[in-house]
Amino acid sequence: MPHAVSRLRSARLAQCLKPFVSRGSRAPRCPGCRVIFEYCLCQYRPTVAAHSGVCLVMHDVEPLKPSNTGWLIADVLADTHAFAWSRTTVDEQLLALLNDPQWQPYIVFPGEFVAPQRVVTEVQPLESKRPLFILLDATWTEARKMFRKSPYLERFPVLSLASDQLSRYKLRRSKRDDHFCTAEVAALCLELAGDQQAATVLDTWLDVFTGHYLAAKFQLPLSGLDDVHARLAAAVR
Repeated sequence: MPHAVSRLRSARLAQCLKPFVSRGSRAPRCPGCRVIFEYCLCQYRPTVAAHSGVCLVMHDVEPLKPSNTGWLIADVLADTHAFAWSRTTVDEQLLALLNDPQWQPYIVFPGEFVAPQRVVTEVQPLESKRPLFILLDATWTEARKMFRKSPYLERFPVLSLASDQLSRYKLRRSKRDDHFCTAEVAALCLELAGDQQAATVLDTWLDVFTGHYLAAKFQLPLSGLDDVHARLAAAVR
C-alpha cells in the first residue's frame, strides 16, 4: 500500500496541467523509490517500530521532487502523515490529527525565531500521549513563511534542535552545513524521543538512498555501496 507521501505525490500530480519532469533526468524512475530503475533500492527498504510519529506539512511541489527526503521518513515509519500546505485553507484531516488525544504535537523549528515561552529543547515523556513531530518540508525561505502563516500551529510547543552534527545530505545542498534535510531532522527528533533504533535506521536509509541516487545521476557502479547496505541490515536487526 502506498505510504502518505506517495499518496500526496499522486494527488499533486493529478493537479498538474502538464507532466512533471524532474530536473536533470528524463529517464523513467521507479515509483517506489524515485530512482531510475537500474539503481532501484526498493529491495532494501526497512521498516521499524517507533513510539513517535511524524507529520509532514509539505510546500507545493516538495512531494514531486525525487530528492525529497520526507519520502524516506514515510518509508521507515508507519506513523508518518503528509499534508499539502496552503496559506488560505487547512486540510481537515490535518486538524483532526493535531487534535487526536493520543498525540502530543511538537512543531520543529529553530528557537531563535520563536517567542522564548514556546521553545522546548527536550521531548517530555508522557504516559498517555505519543510525540508527534510536525516538520515543515520546504526550503528554509518557504518554511519560515509557512511557520508565520499557519495559525493552527501556534498552540503547540516549538522543539528547537541543537546538534554539532554537520549535514551529510548531498542532493540539494544548503548553503549552510548546519541546515539539515528533512530526514536528518526527523532522525534527531526520534533520538530525542528515545526511539534510537528508528533514528539509526532512518539515518542509514538516508545514506543508502543518497548513494543510489548519486550513483544513478553519475552512472556509477553500486558495488561501492556494499558497506552502506551492510550498515542498514545491521541497524534493522
